Parts: sequence; structure tokens; C-alpha cells
Amino acid sequence: MSQTKLSSLYEALINILIGYMVNFAANFLILPVFFNVVVDWKTNLMMGIPYTFVSIARQYAIRRWFNARIHRAAKRLAGET
Repeated sequence: MSQTKLSSLYEALINILIGYMVNFAANFLILPVFFNVVVDWKTNLMMGIPYTFVSIARQYAIRRWFNARIHRAAKRLAGET
């Protein structure tokens, strides 16, 4: 059974939300230590917004591409055209 477009979007959104939270925390640790840059929480939030939209689109496209490949492979195995 193939994944619906809505399910692909939900998967992408949840994955990106988790990644956003991890990166938000990581920015407070990594930027000052390795780049001597200190950001406040508002700047940190704003830095992540454009990357979040790009990540959602990227992950959704990848998920749909893989889903289509899996669906085609399943049809071939079942002997369908």
C-alpha cells in the first residue's frame, strides 16, 4: 500500500519539527564554541525559519519519490504493468 500525499506531508513536518528543536539547542552550544558567535533565542528562531521551509519541501519530495519507486516495484513483483 502506498503512502498518501497527506501522510508524506505529516511525516515531513514531524521530522522537521524534531530536527528544528535539535538544531535550535545545538546552535546555543555549537556557535559559541566553534565560531565564537553568540545568538539570542529570537535570532536563533529566525535563523531556522527559512531552513525549515526548505527542509519540509526537500523531505516531502524525497518521500514521494521513494514512495513512487516502491509502488512501481511492488506492481512489477505482482506482475502488473
